[in-house]
Amino acid sequence: MENVTTSKTIRLDKWLKIARIFKTRSKAGDACTQGKVKVNDQVAKAAKIIKIGDTIAVRLKSKTRTFDVLDIVNKSIKAADARLLYNEHELSAEEKEAEDIRNLFYKSSKMAHPKHKGRPTKKERREMDKFRDK
Repeated sequence: MENVTTSKTIRLDKWLKIARIFKTRSKAGDACTQGKVKVNDQVAKAAKIIKIGDTIAVRLKSKTRTFDVLDIVNKSIKAADARLLYNEHELSAEEKEAEDIRNLFYKSSKMAHPKHKGRPTKKERREMDKFRDK
């Protein structure tokens, strides 16, 4: 006798793409491989089977987004409909403050590195030559 209570399930990377958390399934798989995706507070691989009610946490740059899976579909859908597949958790005041600090740190570390690396441009070489000749 067949089991009538079959629940909807799908691979994690496929759901992340369909829900438009990531643009492509390969980017979703890469994030899983790098340990940036957790399902129910455990690091998950791309092939992890998820079901309705699971909690998914995705770390993007300096930000962590947390979702509850509300529905599962097996094909691409409109962006407006994709938003109905999950419920995103709101950040608490402490988490927002920590995120702001991380963003400031990220921006300041980017500014510390020189913009141009390697060989100077022709204009920069002329300026260096003028400086040396004086």
